[in-house]
Amino acid sequence: MVSSMQILGKLNNFGLLSGILIVNKLIRLKKIPQKRKRNFVLGYFILFAGCFMMFAQIVPRKYIAHRTSEDIVIDGKDEDRPWLQAASSEEFIDIEGVEPPLYKTNMKMLWDEEYLYFFAQLEEPHIWATLKQRDTVIFYNNDFEIFIDPDGDTHNYMEFEINALNTIWDLFLTKPYRDKGKVLDSWDIRGIKTAVHINGTINDPSDKDTGWSVEVAMPWEVLKEANSHSNIPENEFWRIGFSRVNWKYELIEAKYVRKKDPDGKYLPEFNWVWSPQWVINMHEPEKWGYVYFSADETGTETDFTIPMDEHIKWYLYELYRDLKNEKGRQFIWENTPAENQATGPSKSFFGKQITPILESNTFGFHLWARSPFTQSIMSINEDGKFMSHAEN
Repeated sequence: MVSSMQILGKLNNFGLLSGILIVNKLIRLKKIPQKRKRNFVLGYFILFAGCFMMFAQIVPRKYIAHRTSEDIVIDGKDEDRPWLQAASSEEFIDIEGVEPPLYKTNMKMLWDEEYLYFFAQLEEPHIWATLKQRDTVIFYNNDFEIFIDPDGDTHNYMEFEINALNTIWDLFLTKPYRDKGKVLDSWDIRGIKTAVHINGTINDPSDKDTGWSVEVAMPWEVLKEANSHSNIPENEFWRIGFSRVNWKYELIEAKYVRKKDPDGKYLPEFNWVWSPQWVINMHEPEKWGYVYFSADETGTETDFTIPMDEHIKWYLYELYRDLKNEKGRQFIWENTPAENQATGPSKSFFGKQITPILESNTFGFHLWARSPFTQSIMSINEDGKFMSHAEN
C-alpha cells in the first residue's frame, strides 16, 4: 500500500474532480482500502482547496443597482413595479464561505435622484425580536445589516442594522477595528425610511413563520458625505457589504432568548453574507462586494467589469493584513539597496507583473505598487487607508 501523503501529493497536480476519480481507481486496484476512501477524498479536497486559495484570487460578488423614475412605497414589501423588475442577488452564504446557511436570504437594490433603496428577504421559521430602542446593539437580536464604503479606501464607512421590530442602529466608523478606528454611535442617517413586513407572527413560539422582509431608503445627501465627490455615483461603483446575524434560541417562559451553553455563555451566532469575508469579521471592507449604479432604467444592463486595478488592490490588502498579523507572517520581504525599502512577492495580473514595495519611515510605512494598466501608484499606509495617485 502507498502512504496517504504520497497519494495526496501526486494528486495535487490534477483538478478536484480528476483527483477524486483517481482515488476511486486506486481503490479498485486495491492501492487504497475501501474503508479509507472517505478520508482520502476529504483529505484531497482540503489539499486542493488550500492550494487554490493560496494561488488564486477570490473575487467579491457584484450587483447592478438600476435607476428608477417610479415611486417606491417603503412598506417592507417588494410589490412596487420597480422591485418586481429588479434582479435578486445570489443567495447569501456563510461569512467564511464554507457552511451553507440554515435559511435563505437575498437582497435587491435600486436608486433614484433622492434615495438609495434596499430590499431584503429573510427566510425564518421563528421570527423574534426584543430590542426597541434606536442605536442599541441590534445584532443581539437576529438582524439584517448593510455596510457602505463609498470611495473604497476602507476608512470612513457606514454600518446599518435592523431587527424584525424595525428598530435600527446606524453608525459611522472612521477606520476598521483592526486599525483602531473610532465608532461614531451618535451619527444618524438623517431622513432614512425603513419598514419591516412579517410573514407570520412575531414573538409567537406556538406557530411556524415563513420569514420577514426589510425595505430601506437612504438619502443620497447623507451617503455622499463619505464619498470622494458630492455627486450621485451614476455609472460608478461603491463597495457594499450585507450581513445577516442569526442566533440559536431557547424558550424561557414562552419567550424567545438567545441560547446558552451549559456554562451559561451565549452560543456563537451564525453570520450569513452576500459576499464572503472568509473570516468571521465584517470589518474588512476591502472584501465587500461591488455595487454598480447603472443609469439604465430598462434593466438590460446586467453586468459590469471590475477594473483591473482592483485586483492589484486586493493583493495589496492581502499583504497589508499579513504585515499586521502578530501571530506570524506568511509573505517574505527582501531588502533593496534603497534605505528603508523592501520588495514583496511579485504577482501577475492579466499577463502583467507587479512587484509590491514596502517603505518604512518614522511614522509607519507605505505599501505600494505601480499599476501596469493605469500607471497609477496604488498605496496603503500603516493604518490601512488606500490611496491611488495618477502619474503625471
